[in-house]
Amino acid sequence: SSPVPVAPVAASRRMKERQRLDYRNKLILAPMVRVGTLPMRLLALEMGADIVYTEELVDLKLLKSIRRLNPALGTVDFVDPSDGTIIFRTCSQETSRLVLQMGTSDAQRALAVARLLERDIAGLDINMGCPKEFSIKGGMGAALLGDPDKAADILHTLCSNLDIPVTCKIRILPDVGATVRLVEKLAGTGIAAIGIHARTRDERPQHRPHPDVLRAVAEAVSIPIIANGGSRDMHQHEDLRRFQAECGADSVMVARAAQLNVSIFRAQGLLPIDELIEKYLRLCVDYDNAPHNAKYCVQSILRELQETPRGKRFLQCQTLQQICEIWHLGDYCRRKQKELQTLGNSGRAKVEPPEAMAKRRKLEAAANAIADEYSGVICRNMPFLRSTYANNHLPKTQLYVHAGRTGKSPPGYVTQQCDKLFRAICSYDGQRFSSSFWEKNKKQAEQGAALVALLHLGQLEEEALRENGSLIN
Repeated sequence: SSPVPVAPVAASRRMKERQRLDYRNKLILAPMVRVGTLPMRLLALEMGADIVYTEELVDLKLLKSIRRLNPALGTVDFVDPSDGTIIFRTCSQETSRLVLQMGTSDAQRALAVARLLERDIAGLDINMGCPKEFSIKGGMGAALLGDPDKAADILHTLCSNLDIPVTCKIRILPDVGATVRLVEKLAGTGIAAIGIHARTRDERPQHRPHPDVLRAVAEAVSIPIIANGGSRDMHQHEDLRRFQAECGADSVMVARAAQLNVSIFRAQGLLPIDELIEKYLRLCVDYDNAPHNAKYCVQSILRELQETPRGKRFLQCQTLQQICEIWHLGDYCRRKQKELQTLGNSGRAKVEPPEAMAKRRKLEAAANAIADEYSGVICRNMPFLRSTYANNHLPKTQLYVHAGRTGKSPPGYVTQQCDKLFRAICSYDGQRFSSSFWEKNKKQAEQGAALVALLHLGQLEEEALRENGSLIN
């Protein structure tokens, strides 16, 4: 698709007509890396969140992105032109309640990015609390707590030039008075609200939060205070407002408790885990979410259930289709992906990060180099998923037994290696079989080749293999 033309005057008029985001008395999904992507944000809104934040997005990455409409998905995508990866994806269902959190250390750069984004979001938040090394080294996140003048300059520049409300998210300082003075300084820049994590930059989730510090801040300033950091005591919906009240805050922002079960926003109570995962996966399919991102979020929901047989099978999954099969959404995933392709969506599967692209090129080169060896080989794309076999009746064993039963010579295997990955050819009864899926070790590659042979020989059902994720195409 072609870049979306910019119409600044019309866009500005539409923004001024939009109802301004109000940060008082709200339940808010906190900015969380890898969690706050589009499917989870939409699910949080469905569950009862009033406002949702994106994961932190760094200004430099956004600045080089190109804004494109994606008619197939009904989304607006911000795409990295160097490799096609999607930096930020949003849709109209969330626009009026979406806050983008930006990582920045430069006022003018932040403003340039904000102007690129402001028609597609309801608010902009500047991360001034992240204690991670990456943020601090770049002068972002919690590093700004140590440079209040720079922090205030960034906020003032944004507030003076944007039509959407600007906020920031900080952590408390070790001293209550210093925290109050910092918030007063930041509040003076014109920000619409301030999110405060009730721990210092050196404290971690195992440390108790300090709601008394937030109460002192709330009494000192008139802008809305958004309390964050209470997840350790948030087990049900009522706990959200309880933490808000303890902090004397106007609103409450939920991070880890929502990552573990986003239905904590639901006033009617928590949903069963499987129902929650099914809802989440449908959104992942609908909005072509990256499989590794979907897997990370489902892992967070499953927690100790990853150790069950089904959980172990899930951990073997590498595609969204495979994940969906486990929650009986395989047909939905296949149908939706075909529909999206018909509408012209190229798919996240075709958009890879640079490392993945480099690895894929290596594998393609390796496949080309051994193309002659694969001439006449019957190939299918079949990963070997160890957890789908409850006992030791593995594909190689099944094929060996089949050979003995039919009076044939036992199968033989030859493997090829590329960049710590393996493929194998299984020779059996005058034919050769291989899986085009590169495996992590030689043994798994041989099992994959045996799987292809068993399928071709009619010893396995194609539909059953699709359902358990062993047959990709």
